[in-house]
Amino acid sequence: MKNEEICRRTGAQNITVFQQKGSGESKIRGIREYGKNRYCLHTVSVDADLPDLIDDSGPYLPGKIEADLVLDFLRHPDLSEDLAEICRQQGIPLVASGKKIRGRDVLTPPT
Repeated sequence: MKNEEICRRTGAQNITVFQQKGSGESKIRGIREYGKNRYCLHTVSVDADLPDLIDDSGPYLPGKIEADLVLDFLRHPDLSEDLAEICRQQGIPLVASGKKIRGRDVLTPPT
């Protein structure tokens, strides 16, 4: 059974976390520890060395995201901007703490 099916059956919220070189690991541990079985957590890690400018984020970000919520711990601003656009197009709320991304479905609380 796929994780998405398990999430639907249990009623758990499906959260996808995007991180770069382990940048979200402490938050992921906290969600797993304190969230218990309330969340189905999926992690997308970008571990490649990246150029200063990314014209095409396709090799790093999926075109379709199956999630109720996305958390952005990416360090590269081009990836964060493109992730915000993907989430906006798919109607998925995005939390990008400490970032300067603007959008109706993007929450950017201060760190």
